[in-house]
Amino acid sequence: MNERSVYRSGRPDGRFASTAGFVHAMTKDLQPALRYDPLMPVEEMPAWREAVREKLLELVRFPEVAEQPEPRMISAEPRDGYELQRWEVYPESRSVVPFLVLIPEDIPTPAPAVLCFPGSSRTNVGLAGEPEPASDDRHWDANRMALHYARAGMVAIAAENPCMGGRATEFGANRAEVAMQLLWLGRSYEGVSVFEKLQVLQWARSRPFIDSTRIATSGHSLGAKPALLLAVLEPEIAAVVWNDFTCDFRERSIAINLEWVAIWQYIPDLLTWFDYPDLMASIAPRPLLITEGGRTVHIERVREAFRAQGVEDRFGVAYYPKYADPAARPHDGEPIPEGLSMADYLADWANVDVPAHSFKPTVAVPWLAEVLGAGT
Repeated sequence: MNERSVYRSGRPDGRFASTAGFVHAMTKDLQPALRYDPLMPVEEMPAWREAVREKLLELVRFPEVAEQPEPRMISAEPRDGYELQRWEVYPESRSVVPFLVLIPEDIPTPAPAVLCFPGSSRTNVGLAGEPEPASDDRHWDANRMALHYARAGMVAIAAENPCMGGRATEFGANRAEVAMQLLWLGRSYEGVSVFEKLQVLQWARSRPFIDSTRIATSGHSLGAKPALLLAVLEPEIAAVVWNDFTCDFRERSIAINLEWVAIWQYIPDLLTWFDYPDLMASIAPRPLLITEGGRTVHIERVREAFRAQGVEDRFGVAYYPKYADPAARPHDGEPIPEGLSMADYLADWANVDVPAHSFKPTVAVPWLAEVLGAGT
C-alpha cells in the first residue's frame, strides 16, 4: 500500500489544493441518491425500481422525434437452418440503423426472441456469423452471439452499435470524438445507443412470429450496458444477459485515481443517482445473468435484491474460468485499496481475465433458452 500513489490532503482542514485531489475526494464522499440498499423493505422495492427507471429515462435524454418511416426489410436470404433478414430502422431525423434478424426454421410461433448487442471488436454481421472483412477477433467463433441463440431456437436480432461496423465514420472522427460531440449537444453515446435499440425492440414487438412477452436482451462488452439500460427502461423485457464483468464505476474511479474510462461510457450525472450494480438490482425479479463475474462484493449486493423478493434462482453468475474457484479470488472479502493501476484493478480485484473476454455461449445460451422456454 505504501508503494502506491494515493491522494492525501496534507492540510489540517482536509482540503486539496490539487483539483484532481478535490474531485477524487468528492467522488469518495458521494452517496448516490437511488443506490440499492440491501436492507430496503421488500414492499418498498417496486417504488424504488420505478424511481430508478424514471431517473434513468431523464438521464439518457431521449429526443422528441417526429414520426419516422417504418422499418424496411432490405433482403431475406436462406441459411442452413434459418433465414437471415437484413433490415433498417430510422430512429430519428437523418439517422439509419441496420439490424439483422435470424429466424430459425420450424420453430413454434410466436417464438421467443433476443436482441443481441456486440462488443467493440464485433459488428452485427459478425454476431450473425457472416463473413467480416479484415476481422482480427481471436474469439470470432464464440462471439457469433446471434447465431448461437438462433441455433438454440430463438429469433435472434443483431443490432449495430453507434460508430461501429457499417456505421463507422467516413472521415476519421473516431468513437471517442463522436461521444464527446454528443456530450456537447446534451446527449451521450450510451443514450443514443439505447434510443436506437429501443426502436428495434418496438419493431420486434410488432412481429407476429415473435412472442412479445418473451423478448430478452443480451450484450457483450460495449453492448452490455445498452442491454441492461434498455431493460431498466422497458419493464416488459423478459430477461437480461450481461456478458461482461461487474463493477461499481464510482468505486473503480476511486481505486484507480480517476484514471480515464472510455468517454463513450459516460452518461452525465448518472453516478450521483446510481451505479451499474444498482441498475442490475432493479432488474429483479426478472431473470438476470452475469457471465464474466467481476467484483464479488457488488455481485452479492445484486443477489440480495433477488433473494429479498424470493427469486434468487433467477439470478445467474459465472466467473471467468480462471476465477471460478473462490480460492482464486483472495481479495473478495477485503476493502479495495486506492492507487491501483488499471491492470491490477482488473486482474486482482475485479477478477477479470482480459485475454478471455468474449461472449460466453456455453453459459448464456442454455440459460436464456430455459428462461424463455425456447422450443415451446
